[in-house]
Amino acid sequence: MRLAYSPCPNDTYIFAALTHHLVPGAPRAEVALHDIEELNTAALEGRYELTKISYGAIPFLLDRYRLLRAGGALGRGCGPLVVARPGVVLERLRSVAIPGQMTTAYLLLRLLFADLGLPLPEVRPLRFDGIIGAVEQGDVEAGLIIHESRFTYRDHGLVCLVDLGEWWEEVTGHPIPLGGILARRDLPVEECRRVNESIRRSLAHARAHESEIIGYVREHAQEMDEHVMRNHIALYVNEFSDDLGTEGEAAIRVLLERGTKAGWTPAAPADLFA
Repeated sequence: MRLAYSPCPNDTYIFAALTHHLVPGAPRAEVALHDIEELNTAALEGRYELTKISYGAIPFLLDRYRLLRAGGALGRGCGPLVVARPGVVLERLRSVAIPGQMTTAYLLLRLLFADLGLPLPEVRPLRFDGIIGAVEQGDVEAGLIIHESRFTYRDHGLVCLVDLGEWWEEVTGHPIPLGGILARRDLPVEECRRVNESIRRSLAHARAHESEIIGYVREHAQEMDEHVMRNHIALYVNEFSDDLGTEGEAAIRVLLERGTKAGWTPAAPADLFA
């Protein structure tokens, strides 16, 4: 079985024990790490049996995959930010760097501009870790940032124009769904359940035995300040990482419905979850 996720601290923290065979009875997985938009693209090809993806990409993947309830990133106060150099105004924005066309962040940006009745600026897709530099150097007016960039953008003299998580929570009342774990549809239902439980146990192991797994997390966050790494985990690993629950499921369905209503994404099938 092949499992793909990002090198971001929340993913490596959740999957470290599973990856290193520290979860008794869990399936053995061949692991690959990729940037989130690379994961979205790989999922379009059905490359991995298990994969992390953006919720913004899910409508295009549900012919091949179904959602698991554990291991994802969903919460409050953790949304993408639109940042710029001082003096830039959101209503007159002409260009923005985004972390990928299929990311949840980009779907939220489109929903915001539609809600405000504003034309969408010219977008330039970049790897998430190159966006702050592009804004700082003036290659684009603004950047749509995710992951650890929300902790570091001020160090580069940038300001936040809008917090898309705050906007989402205000207009919907739901937590913000960022990324989930998909199981390919050719996996038997019982195997999906086994994987889901194994992810929960992997996370429980990380919480109970952090000293065993933190080196793996740090290895893939090697250019990240230790304090930023810890804040990243604290923000994105939460109760929804154990199980989406009814609140998390409702948030996901609202996001997908809004994308479909806007005409940007296909409607989700009834069997959304594995």
